[in-house]
Amino acid sequence: MIDGMSDRTIALVTGANKGIGYEIAAGLGALGWRVGVGARDQQRRETAVEKLRAAGTDAFGVPLDVDDDASVAAAAELIADHAGGLDVLVNNAAITGGMPQTPTTVDPATVRAVVETNVIGVIRVTNVMLPMLRGSASPRIVNMSSSVGSLALQTTPGIDMGPIPAAYLASKTFLNAVTIQYVKELSGTNILINSGCPGFTATDLNGFRGVRTPQQGAAIAIHLATLPDDGPTGGFFDDAGTVPW
Repeated sequence: MIDGMSDRTIALVTGANKGIGYEIAAGLGALGWRVGVGARDQQRRETAVEKLRAAGTDAFGVPLDVDDDASVAAAAELIADHAGGLDVLVNNAAITGGMPQTPTTVDPATVRAVVETNVIGVIRVTNVMLPMLRGSASPRIVNMSSSVGSLALQTTPGIDMGPIPAAYLASKTFLNAVTIQYVKELSGTNILINSGCPGFTATDLNGFRGVRTPQQGAAIAIHLATLPDDGPTGGFFDDAGTVPW
């Protein structure tokens, strides 16, 4: 348990109805936390909540479309009313935009849609949830990124980053940059903010081609969500350690 947090630590995980997001919610729930399952699809959200509760997690559903201002505002009101506050925010919801996405052929509308969810959605949710996080004894923000967004890795000779998903890859680079800016602005607070890479995880996001399980992919988010008060902030991490920007 994080120092300064009670056994009623409240977390919100976006995109938590399936895949890595679901396993993040399950992992945090296993710590005895109360977990908001953020998801757009009502049926999938309710099914995930029922499954988590059956496994012993104190889960509650949070209708949440990260692309919609009104939805995010309503989600914050629900969390405040239902849980009384928020200690941890895991920005996990993301889309790929479909393939192929070579820079010379990608539809600008696809880039716009991916950035809207993967970057602007994170900004929208974070800013609306921030007042509650400021009221926490040990607030944490975890932005789920990807090593494919690392400019250092992309430009290192001999490293194969796989196919070139121009919109998705750029959105994660963009997200990393935004994360750093949040860290700078909130440097005088007790909020720890970090980016996490789940690795190449088998989910419907990549057609289940990944080599890691969703549970393995969730491990870095759970680690960053449970950092002690003197833990790192402004970093980019995976299970092996630091990922270069």
